[in-house]
Amino acid sequence: MSRRYSAYCVLTCAILGGSFTVSRSIVDYPILSGQALRYALAALALFALTLRGGPRIRPTGRELARLALVAATGLVAFNVLLLFALRHADPAVIATIVGASPLLLALLGPLQQRRRPAPRLLAAAVVVVAGAALVSGYGRHDLAGLAAAAGVLCCEAAFSLLAAPLLPRLGAVRVSAWSTALAVPMLLGLLALGTERLRVPIAREAAALVFLGLVLTVVAFVCWYTGVAGLGVDRAGVYLALVPVFALLTTAVVDRAGPGPAKLGGVLLVGAGLALAARRVKQDAWNAPRSSSAPVASPVSPGNSASSSDCTTGASTSAAPT
Repeated sequence: MSRRYSAYCVLTCAILGGSFTVSRSIVDYPILSGQALRYALAALALFALTLRGGPRIRPTGRELARLALVAATGLVAFNVLLLFALRHADPAVIATIVGASPLLLALLGPLQQRRRPAPRLLAAAVVVVAGAALVSGYGRHDLAGLAAAAGVLCCEAAFSLLAAPLLPRLGAVRVSAWSTALAVPMLLGLLALGTERLRVPIAREAAALVFLGLVLTVVAFVCWYTGVAGLGVDRAGVYLALVPVFALLTTAVVDRAGPGPAKLGGVLLVGAGLALAARRVKQDAWNAPRSSSAPVASPVSPGNSASSSDCTTGASTSAAPT
């Protein structure tokens, strides 16, 4: 079963890594407007999935407040801080800092559940973070850029940590639907306070926004939250190191430019760390009680709950789906 959840995490990272190439099409489109359109489109699609069948479950007031925190940190603040960071640091620098999210999740995920972090998983996280840093590279930056990038890292971690307790009851589809829907008025509020103006996207920009809304947000969010529900935040977080690897591969194919030795070495380090993490998952699965839980449902089934295995980075330098 762990292989299935791992596959969801890998698929998420592949979509995220590939999205950077698509994001080139909207570099000139207003940031807040584009994110608002993207999340509005995703929310409509996700709520449509929840209406296709299954029980009608609504979040409680406390759950709604937590979903609002997911939207405010993992979606809105993430994009605002990222935009600021890009003005003060090269994307490679931001990607390197945000690439530490596997280690952060490996530490904070177990602590949130009041258990000790697994030493083997921490070691695997350190290895994949080192590999991701080699893949991402380094570049120009100042103190403000580093501080903003650290904020992006915290928002990236919050996207998974805040949502994880909601998954057993609400499920991946509902958590994704409500968080994206709540992000839209927040982004529009920031849009009203600033000087950015909403404009109609041209064909190339519209196609990119549709991809980011339906594929990156709907598919990646649901698959990611499914992986988190099945593996736990700490184990799923290790796979985030694959994002710069897939970004590197996609860019190499599209731009026809092969990676250098350092980046290839980083890919090998990421693979070694993932192998170490997978060994931990297999050991735990072997030692787990054989009397198991609820039957597993397909991630595309609307309204699946995490207890029945339901399936969740914006174009950005993020290491996770926001």
